[in-house]
Amino acid sequence: MAVRKGIAKPIGSLTEMGTIRLGKRTDARSPRIRDFVPVAGYDQLVFGGWDIFDDNCYEAAKTAGVLESSLLDQVKDELSAVKPMPAVFDQQYVKRLQGPNVKKGKNKKDLAEQLIDDMRRFKAHHGCDRLVMVWCGSTEIFLTESPAHQSIAAFEKGLEANDPSIPSSMVYAYAAIKEGIPYANAAPNLSADVPALLELAHKTGSPLAGKDLKTGQTLLKTIIAPGLKARLLGVAGWYSTNILGNRDGEVLDDPESFKTKEESKKSVLDYILQPNLYPDLYKDLHHVVRINYYPPRGDNKEGWDNIDIVGWLGYPMQLKINFLCRDSILAAPIVSDVALFMDLAHRAGMSGIQEWLSFYFKSPMHAPGLYPEHDLFIQLMKLKNTLRYMRGEELITHLGREYYD
Repeated sequence: MAVRKGIAKPIGSLTEMGTIRLGKRTDARSPRIRDFVPVAGYDQLVFGGWDIFDDNCYEAAKTAGVLESSLLDQVKDELSAVKPMPAVFDQQYVKRLQGPNVKKGKNKKDLAEQLIDDMRRFKAHHGCDRLVMVWCGSTEIFLTESPAHQSIAAFEKGLEANDPSIPSSMVYAYAAIKEGIPYANAAPNLSADVPALLELAHKTGSPLAGKDLKTGQTLLKTIIAPGLKARLLGVAGWYSTNILGNRDGEVLDDPESFKTKEESKKSVLDYILQPNLYPDLYKDLHHVVRINYYPPRGDNKEGWDNIDIVGWLGYPMQLKINFLCRDSILAAPIVSDVALFMDLAHRAGMSGIQEWLSFYFKSPMHAPGLYPEHDLFIQLMKLKNTLRYMRGEELITHLGREYYD
Protein backbone atom coordinates (compact mmCIF):
# COMPACT_ATOMS: atom_id res chain seq x y z
CA MET A 1 0.00 0.00 0.00
CA ALA A 2 2.88 2.36 0.77
CA VAL A 3 4.53 1.40 -2.53
CA ARG A 4 1.47 2.08 -4.64
CA LYS A 5 1.03 5.46 -2.95
CA GLY A 6 4.62 6.30 -3.97
CA ILE A 7 5.94 6.79 -0.43
CA ALA A 8 8.28 3.77 -0.40
CA LYS A 9 10.25 1.58 -2.81
CA PRO A 10 9.54 -2.16 -3.37
CA ILE A 11 13.11 -3.15 -2.47
CA GLY A 12 13.63 -6.92 -2.53
CA SER A 13 10.88 -7.58 -5.08
CA LEU A 14 11.92 -9.32 -8.29
CA THR A 15 8.60 -8.58 -10.01
CA GLU A 16 8.90 -4.86 -9.29
CA MET A 17 12.63 -4.12 -9.53
CA GLY A 18 14.17 -7.08 -11.36
CA THR A 19 15.24 -7.23 -15.01
CA ILE A 20 15.64 -10.13 -17.41
CA ARG A 21 18.19 -10.51 -20.18
CA LEU A 22 16.78 -11.46 -23.58
CA GLY A 23 18.87 -12.76 -26.47
CA LYS A 24 22.62 -12.26 -26.68
CA ARG A 25 24.66 -10.06 -24.35
CA THR A 26 25.41 -7.88 -27.37
CA ASP A 27 21.68 -7.29 -27.98
CA ALA A 28 21.37 -5.01 -24.93
CA ARG A 29 17.83 -6.23 -24.23
CA SER A 30 17.16 -6.30 -20.49
CA PRO A 31 13.61 -5.14 -19.78
CA ARG A 32 12.11 -5.04 -16.35
CA ILE A 33 10.36 -8.30 -15.54
CA ARG A 34 7.15 -6.36 -14.95
CA ASP A 35 7.36 -5.04 -18.53
CA PHE A 36 8.20 -8.45 -19.99
CA VAL A 37 5.49 -10.66 -18.46
CA PRO A 38 1.95 -9.54 -17.58
CA VAL A 39 2.10 -9.75 -13.80
CA ALA A 40 -0.72 -7.94 -12.02
CA GLY A 41 0.07 -4.44 -10.77
CA TYR A 42 0.08 -3.43 -7.14
CA ASP A 43 -2.83 -1.11 -7.92
CA GLN A 44 -4.87 -4.17 -8.90
CA LEU A 45 -4.42 -6.00 -5.58
CA VAL A 46 -6.99 -6.34 -2.81
CA PHE A 47 -5.85 -7.87 0.48
CA GLY A 48 -7.80 -10.13 2.80
CA GLY A 49 -7.24 -13.04 5.13
CA TRP A 50 -7.94 -14.83 8.37
CA ASP A 51 -6.40 -14.46 11.83
CA ILE A 52 -7.05 -15.82 15.30
CA PHE A 53 -6.82 -12.23 16.58
CA ASP A 54 -9.47 -9.75 15.49
CA ASP A 55 -7.26 -6.64 15.17
CA ASN A 56 -7.45 -4.96 11.79
CA CYS A 57 -4.20 -4.70 9.82
CA TYR A 58 -3.40 -1.22 11.12
CA GLU A 59 -3.85 -2.31 14.74
CA ALA A 60 -1.87 -5.50 14.14
CA ALA A 61 0.98 -3.56 12.51
CA LYS A 62 1.10 -1.11 15.42
CA THR A 63 1.28 -4.02 17.88
CA ALA A 64 4.01 -5.81 15.91
CA GLY A 65 6.19 -2.70 15.95
CA VAL A 66 7.98 -3.55 12.71
CA LEU A 67 7.07 -0.40 10.76
CA GLU A 68 7.48 3.14 12.05
CA SER A 69 4.32 5.00 13.04
CA SER A 70 5.17 7.79 10.61
CA LEU A 71 4.87 5.31 7.72
CA LEU A 72 1.88 3.41 9.09
CA ASP A 73 -0.12 6.57 9.60
CA GLN A 74 0.17 7.40 5.89
CA VAL A 75 -1.68 4.18 5.02
CA LYS A 76 -3.88 4.00 8.12
CA ASP A 77 -7.18 4.12 6.26
CA GLU A 78 -6.20 1.36 3.82
CA LEU A 79 -4.82 -0.89 6.55
CA SER A 80 -7.74 -0.30 8.90
CA ALA A 81 -10.12 -1.49 6.18
CA VAL A 82 -8.47 -4.93 6.14
CA LYS A 83 -10.20 -6.86 8.90
CA PRO A 84 -9.46 -10.56 9.45
CA MET A 85 -12.11 -13.20 9.00
CA PRO A 86 -12.41 -15.81 11.78
CA ALA A 87 -9.67 -18.38 11.35
CA VAL A 88 -9.53 -22.16 11.26
CA PHE A 89 -7.26 -22.93 14.20
CA ASP A 90 -6.53 -25.82 16.55
CA GLN A 91 -4.04 -25.33 19.35
CA GLN A 92 -3.10 -29.00 19.05
CA TYR A 93 -0.92 -27.98 16.10
CA VAL A 94 0.46 -24.62 17.35
CA LYS A 95 0.73 -24.97 21.08
CA ARG A 96 2.07 -21.55 22.02
CA LEU A 97 -0.77 -19.54 20.46
CA GLN A 98 -4.42 -19.00 21.23
CA GLY A 99 -6.88 -16.32 20.17
CA PRO A 100 -10.58 -15.44 20.17
CA ASN A 101 -11.28 -15.06 16.44
CA VAL A 102 -11.72 -18.75 15.60
CA LYS A 103 -14.30 -20.60 13.51
CA LYS A 104 -16.47 -23.36 14.92
CA GLY A 105 -17.76 -26.30 12.89
CA LYS A 106 -18.99 -29.84 13.22
CA ASN A 107 -15.81 -31.21 11.59
CA LYS A 108 -12.85 -30.17 9.44
CA LYS A 109 -14.86 -30.62 6.23
CA ASP A 110 -17.37 -28.09 7.56
CA LEU A 111 -14.53 -25.69 8.38
CA ALA A 112 -13.10 -26.07 4.86
CA GLU A 113 -16.52 -25.26 3.40
CA GLN A 114 -16.70 -22.16 5.60
CA LEU A 115 -13.35 -21.03 4.14
CA ILE A 116 -14.67 -21.60 0.62
CA ASP A 117 -17.72 -19.47 1.45
CA ASP A 118 -15.40 -16.76 2.82
CA MET A 119 -13.39 -16.70 -0.41
CA ARG A 120 -16.47 -16.56 -2.61
CA ARG A 121 -17.94 -13.68 -0.58
CA PHE A 122 -14.62 -11.81 -0.59
CA LYS A 123 -14.30 -12.19 -4.35
CA ALA A 124 -17.84 -10.99 -4.99
CA HIS A 125 -17.69 -8.13 -2.48
CA HIS A 126 -14.46 -6.68 -3.90
CA GLY A 127 -15.21 -7.47 -7.54
CA CYS A 128 -12.03 -9.55 -7.92
CA ASP A 129 -11.33 -11.45 -11.12
CA ARG A 130 -8.96 -13.96 -9.47
CA LEU A 131 -7.73 -15.05 -6.05
CA VAL A 132 -4.40 -16.36 -4.73
CA MET A 133 -3.88 -17.83 -1.27
CA VAL A 134 -0.50 -17.62 0.51
CA TRP A 135 -0.36 -19.42 3.85
CA CYS A 136 1.55 -17.13 6.24
CA GLY A 137 0.38 -18.81 9.45
CA SER A 138 2.58 -20.16 12.19
CA THR A 139 4.78 -23.24 12.02
CA GLU A 140 2.77 -26.30 13.04
CA ILE A 141 4.02 -29.40 14.85
CA PHE A 142 6.06 -31.88 12.83
CA LEU A 143 3.88 -34.26 10.78
CA THR A 144 4.60 -36.89 8.15
CA GLU A 145 2.35 -38.41 5.50
CA SER A 146 -0.46 -40.64 6.75
CA PRO A 147 -3.08 -42.87 5.05
CA ALA A 148 -5.47 -39.88 5.02
CA HIS A 149 -3.07 -38.05 2.69
CA GLN A 150 -2.86 -40.68 -0.05
CA SER A 151 -5.93 -39.86 -2.19
CA ILE A 152 -8.65 -37.23 -2.53
CA ALA A 153 -11.25 -39.70 -1.27
CA ALA A 154 -9.16 -40.62 1.78
CA PHE A 155 -8.45 -36.97 2.52
CA GLU A 156 -12.10 -35.92 2.33
CA LYS A 157 -13.05 -38.86 4.54
CA GLY A 158 -10.35 -37.68 6.98
CA LEU A 159 -11.81 -34.17 6.98
CA GLU A 160 -15.21 -35.56 7.92
CA ALA A 161 -13.68 -37.74 10.63
CA ASN A 162 -11.48 -34.93 12.06
CA ASP A 163 -8.36 -36.98 11.32
CA PRO A 164 -5.54 -35.63 13.53
CA SER A 165 -3.06 -35.89 10.62
CA ILE A 166 -4.92 -33.02 8.88
CA PRO A 167 -3.79 -29.76 10.57
CA SER A 168 -5.25 -26.30 10.03
CA SER A 169 -2.88 -25.42 7.16
CA MET A 170 -4.12 -28.46 5.21
CA VAL A 171 -7.73 -27.36 5.70
CA TYR A 172 -6.82 -24.00 4.11
CA ALA A 173 -4.86 -25.71 1.33
CA TYR A 174 -7.76 -28.03 0.55
CA ALA A 175 -10.23 -25.14 0.44
CA ALA A 176 -8.07 -23.11 -1.96
CA ILE A 177 -7.24 -26.04 -4.23
CA LYS A 178 -10.84 -27.27 -4.26
CA GLU A 179 -11.78 -23.82 -5.62
CA GLY A 180 -9.01 -23.95 -8.25
CA ILE A 181 -7.12 -21.11 -6.53
CA PRO A 182 -3.29 -20.95 -6.59
CA TYR A 183 -1.90 -21.97 -3.18
CA ALA A 184 1.57 -21.16 -1.82
CA ASN A 185 2.88 -22.31 1.55
CA ALA A 186 5.18 -19.79 3.24
CA ALA A 187 5.70 -22.02 6.31
CA PRO A 188 7.52 -25.37 6.65
CA ASN A 189 4.28 -27.28 7.37
CA LEU A 190 3.45 -30.34 5.25
CA SER A 191 0.33 -28.47 4.06
CA ALA A 192 -0.31 -29.12 0.33
CA ASP A 193 2.74 -31.34 -0.13
CA VAL A 194 0.83 -34.65 0.06
CA PRO A 195 -0.44 -36.94 -2.74
CA ALA A 196 -4.13 -36.15 -2.14
CA LEU A 197 -3.74 -32.40 -2.57
CA LEU A 198 -1.33 -32.77 -5.49
CA GLU A 199 -3.97 -34.95 -7.16
CA LEU A 200 -6.66 -32.38 -6.39
CA ALA A 201 -4.52 -29.55 -7.80
CA HIS A 202 -4.12 -31.34 -11.12
CA LYS A 203 -7.88 -31.92 -11.18
CA THR A 204 -8.84 -28.29 -10.46
CA GLY A 205 -5.88 -26.59 -12.20
CA SER A 206 -4.40 -24.98 -9.07
CA PRO A 207 -0.70 -24.03 -9.14
CA LEU A 208 1.16 -25.00 -5.94
CA ALA A 209 4.37 -23.66 -4.41
CA GLY A 210 6.25 -23.95 -1.10
CA LYS A 211 7.56 -24.60 1.44
CA ASP A 212 8.94 -22.11 3.98
CA LEU A 213 10.01 -18.69 2.69
CA LYS A 214 13.76 -18.25 2.37
CA THR A 215 14.50 -14.93 4.09
CA GLY A 216 17.33 -14.69 6.62
CA GLN A 217 19.93 -17.23 7.62
CA THR A 218 18.91 -19.86 5.07
CA LEU A 219 19.02 -17.27 2.29
CA LEU A 220 22.67 -16.67 3.15
CA LYS A 221 23.35 -20.41 3.23
CA THR A 222 22.02 -20.79 -0.30
CA ILE A 223 24.31 -17.97 -1.40
CA ILE A 224 27.49 -19.04 0.42
CA ALA A 225 27.33 -22.84 0.21
CA PRO A 226 27.25 -22.91 -3.63
CA GLY A 227 30.35 -20.68 -3.67
CA LEU A 228 32.28 -22.97 -1.32
CA LYS A 229 31.24 -26.00 -3.34
CA ALA A 230 32.12 -24.33 -6.65
CA ARG A 231 35.69 -23.80 -5.37
CA LEU A 232 35.73 -27.33 -3.89
CA LEU A 233 36.44 -26.12 -0.38
CA GLY A 234 35.56 -28.65 2.29
CA VAL A 235 33.11 -27.93 5.10
CA ALA A 236 33.70 -29.73 8.39
CA GLY A 237 30.97 -27.97 10.34
CA TRP A 238 28.27 -25.32 10.06
CA TYR A 239 26.83 -24.03 13.31
CA SER A 240 23.79 -21.77 13.00
CA THR A 241 21.92 -20.06 15.79
CA ASN A 242 19.13 -17.48 15.75
CA ILE A 243 17.53 -15.22 18.26
CA LEU A 244 14.17 -13.63 17.58
CA GLY A 245 11.42 -12.23 19.73
CA ASN A 246 8.33 -12.00 17.54
CA ARG A 247 5.36 -14.37 17.53
CA ASP A 248 7.28 -16.66 15.19
CA GLY A 249 9.98 -17.01 17.86
CA GLU A 250 7.36 -17.74 20.51
CA VAL A 251 5.82 -20.50 18.39
CA LEU A 252 9.22 -22.03 17.60
CA ASP A 253 10.01 -22.16 21.31
CA ASP A 254 7.80 -25.26 21.32
CA PRO A 255 9.98 -28.32 20.49
CA GLU A 256 7.36 -29.89 18.19
CA SER A 257 7.04 -26.76 16.05
CA PHE A 258 10.82 -26.29 16.08
CA LYS A 259 11.22 -29.82 14.69
CA THR A 260 9.23 -28.81 11.59
CA LYS A 261 11.41 -25.71 11.09
CA GLU A 262 14.64 -27.60 11.78
CA GLU A 263 13.89 -30.18 9.09
CA SER A 264 13.33 -27.38 6.58
CA LYS A 265 16.47 -25.43 7.49
CA LYS A 266 18.84 -28.41 7.76
CA SER A 267 18.01 -30.03 4.42
CA VAL A 268 19.51 -27.13 2.46
CA LEU A 269 23.18 -28.01 2.90
CA ASP A 270 22.69 -31.73 2.23
CA TYR A 271 21.29 -31.03 -1.22
CA ILE A 272 23.65 -28.20 -2.16
CA LEU A 273 26.89 -29.84 -1.03
CA GLN A 274 25.98 -33.39 -2.15
CA PRO A 275 28.19 -35.35 0.27
CA ASN A 276 27.43 -38.56 -1.64
CA LEU A 277 29.27 -37.11 -4.67
CA TYR A 278 31.97 -35.27 -2.68
CA PRO A 279 32.69 -37.51 0.33
CA ASP A 280 36.21 -36.13 0.88
CA LEU A 281 34.77 -32.64 1.30
CA TYR A 282 31.37 -33.02 2.99
CA LYS A 283 30.56 -36.53 4.25
CA ASP A 284 31.47 -35.68 7.86
CA LEU A 285 29.76 -32.27 7.87
CA HIS A 286 28.41 -31.43 11.33
CA HIS A 287 25.39 -29.19 10.79
CA VAL A 288 23.66 -27.67 13.82
CA VAL A 289 20.64 -25.32 13.81
CA ARG A 290 19.38 -23.52 16.91
CA ILE A 291 16.52 -21.02 17.34
CA ASN A 292 16.10 -19.16 20.61
CA TYR A 293 13.09 -17.08 21.62
CA TYR A 294 14.34 -13.75 22.98
CA PRO A 295 11.46 -11.25 23.39
CA PRO A 296 13.57 -8.06 23.64
CA ARG A 297 14.70 -8.52 20.03
CA GLY A 298 11.15 -8.40 18.61
CA ASP A 299 11.06 -8.77 14.83
CA ASN A 300 14.75 -7.87 14.49
CA LYS A 301 16.09 -11.39 14.09
CA GLU A 302 19.79 -12.06 14.53
CA GLY A 303 21.55 -15.04 13.01
CA TRP A 304 25.09 -16.21 13.75
CA ASP A 305 26.90 -18.74 11.59
CA ASN A 306 30.26 -20.34 12.28
CA ILE A 307 31.54 -22.26 9.27
CA ASP A 308 34.60 -24.50 9.63
CA ILE A 309 36.03 -24.89 6.15
CA VAL A 310 38.92 -26.99 4.86
CA GLY A 311 41.36 -25.89 2.18
CA TRP A 312 44.40 -27.11 0.25
CA LEU A 313 46.23 -29.99 1.95
CA GLY A 314 43.53 -30.17 4.61
CA TYR A 315 44.33 -26.88 6.35
CA PRO A 316 41.40 -25.53 8.43
CA MET A 317 39.91 -22.05 8.07
CA GLN A 318 36.82 -20.33 9.42
CA LEU A 319 34.09 -18.07 8.14
CA LYS A 320 31.87 -16.20 10.61
CA ILE A 321 28.66 -14.35 9.73
CA ASN A 322 26.49 -12.14 11.89
CA PHE A 323 23.26 -11.23 10.12
CA LEU A 324 21.11 -8.64 11.88
CA CYS A 325 17.92 -8.63 9.88
CA ARG A 326 14.24 -7.78 10.03
CA ASP A 327 12.21 -10.90 9.45
CA SER A 328 9.02 -9.29 8.15
CA ILE A 329 10.90 -6.79 5.97
CA LEU A 330 12.68 -9.65 4.19
CA ALA A 331 9.50 -11.72 3.87
CA ALA A 332 7.14 -9.02 2.56
CA PRO A 333 8.53 -8.68 -1.00
CA ILE A 334 8.74 -12.47 -1.31
CA VAL A 335 5.08 -12.93 -0.38
CA SER A 336 4.20 -10.30 -2.97
CA ASP A 337 6.35 -11.90 -5.68
CA VAL A 338 5.01 -15.39 -4.99
CA ALA A 339 1.40 -14.20 -5.14
CA LEU A 340 1.97 -12.35 -8.44
CA PHE A 341 3.92 -15.19 -10.06
CA MET A 342 1.35 -17.78 -8.91
CA ASP A 343 -1.39 -15.71 -10.50
CA LEU A 344 0.70 -15.49 -13.68
CA ALA A 345 1.21 -19.28 -13.68
CA HIS A 346 -2.52 -19.84 -13.27
CA ARG A 347 -3.33 -17.56 -16.22
CA ALA A 348 -0.69 -19.39 -18.26
CA GLY A 349 -2.46 -22.71 -17.63
CA MET A 350 0.26 -24.09 -15.34
CA SER A 351 -1.04 -26.33 -12.55
CA GLY A 352 0.47 -28.45 -9.80
CA ILE A 353 3.97 -27.90 -8.41
CA GLN A 354 5.67 -24.73 -9.68
CA GLU A 355 9.29 -25.76 -9.18
CA TRP A 356 10.45 -22.63 -11.00
CA LEU A 357 9.49 -20.68 -7.84
CA SER A 358 11.95 -22.68 -5.69
CA PHE A 359 13.98 -19.45 -5.60
CA TYR A 360 11.74 -18.25 -2.77
CA PHE A 361 11.63 -21.34 -0.53
CA LYS A 362 13.82 -23.18 1.97
CA SER A 363 12.26 -26.56 1.27
CA PRO A 364 11.03 -26.41 -2.33
CA MET A 365 8.21 -28.67 -3.45
CA HIS A 366 9.33 -31.02 -6.22
CA ALA A 367 8.14 -34.00 -8.20
CA PRO A 368 8.43 -37.46 -6.61
CA GLY A 369 11.77 -39.07 -7.43
CA LEU A 370 13.59 -35.74 -7.86
CA TYR A 371 15.84 -34.03 -5.36
CA PRO A 372 15.07 -30.34 -4.74
CA GLU A 373 17.33 -27.66 -6.21
CA HIS A 374 18.58 -25.37 -3.42
CA ASP A 375 21.36 -23.41 -5.16
CA LEU A 376 19.99 -19.84 -5.26
CA PHE A 377 21.73 -19.02 -8.55
CA ILE A 378 20.45 -22.12 -10.34
CA GLN A 379 17.00 -21.36 -8.93
CA LEU A 380 17.09 -17.83 -10.34
CA MET A 381 18.21 -19.13 -13.74
CA LYS A 382 15.30 -21.61 -13.71
CA LEU A 383 12.85 -18.84 -12.78
CA LYS A 384 14.00 -16.49 -15.52
CA ASN A 385 14.16 -19.25 -18.14
CA THR A 386 10.56 -20.14 -17.27
CA LEU A 387 9.56 -16.53 -17.93
CA ARG A 388 11.45 -16.61 -21.25
CA TYR A 389 9.68 -19.87 -22.12
CA MET A 390 6.29 -18.32 -21.36
CA ARG A 391 6.98 -15.49 -23.80
CA GLY A 392 8.55 -17.59 -26.54
CA GLU A 393 12.05 -16.17 -26.03
CA GLU A 394 15.25 -18.17 -26.45
CA LEU A 395 16.35 -19.86 -23.23
CA ILE A 396 19.75 -18.77 -21.95
CA THR A 397 22.35 -21.45 -21.13
CA HIS A 398 25.36 -19.13 -20.73
CA LEU A 399 27.45 -21.34 -23.06
CA GLY A 400 28.47 -18.27 -25.04
CA ARG A 401 30.36 -19.99 -27.88
CA GLU A 402 28.61 -17.79 -30.44
CA TYR A 403 30.71 -14.80 -29.30
CA TYR A 404 33.96 -16.58 -30.24
CA ASP A 405 33.16 -18.81 -33.22
